[in-house]
Order: sequence, then C-alpha cells, then structure tokens
Amino acid sequence: QVQLVESGGGLVQPGGSLTLSCAASGFIFSHFSMYWVRQTPGKGLEWVSVIDSEEEGENTRYADSVKGRFTISRDNAKKIVSLKMSSLKPEDTATYYCARDVYRYQYSGRYEDQGQGTQVTVSS
Repeated sequence: QVQLVESGGGLVQPGGSLTLSCAASGFIFSHFSMYWVRQTPGKGLEWVSVIDSEEEGENTRYADSVKGRFTISRDNAKKIVSLKMSSLKPEDTATYYCARDVYRYQYSGRYEDQGQGTQVTVSS
C-alpha cells in the first residue's frame, strides 16, 4: 500500500534552516508529482511546493509565502522527496506533510495519501 514517511523536523531559530525528507513506498514514485503541504492548529492544509514527475520534467512550483526560501527536490532512485527550508520565519511553524498527486503522469493540483507529518517549530 502507499506509504509516505516524513522526517527532519525540529526546533529552529528564526533565520535558520532545516531539510525535510519523505520516503515513499508502495507505488511507482517517479510517475507522480509530489507535494509538500503544511498545517497549523486551527487551519486547513496549505500547499507549500510541488515537483512534477520524472516524465513531466520535474518542474517545481512554490507558494508565494515560501518562494525564494524553500527548495523542493526528488531522488527517484531512492524514492525520496526533500524540502530544503532556509531563512525560516515563525509563521513557517507547522506540521509538514508530503503527499502524491491523485493522477499518474500529470500535475493536477490535487493530492492525496499524505504521511503522518513532521513538526517544524521556528522560535527563538
């Protein structure tokens, strides 16, 4: 079955950096666009970034709130999608989840199967 396991979260000071990783299994990883989304208490899921499938050229997209500070990447051989976060702000504090697109070979903007999440706290 589809499994996504996030790791790498923690406590970091404002201006600091963290790299999140998501290990995938149970599906053909390279065929799917992969997402990072986040959730804060009392809010719904917020889309953060997406990287297209290998077949679509691995194009990347970012929410305006993280553009220029976060970088998404993928390693199809290891079935890992990563999110390098720098210049972190307190408002980046959230539980971060990875997820896959609902469709194979196609970026749809819709995602599913997010993992259990990893907590990122940005505070001095």
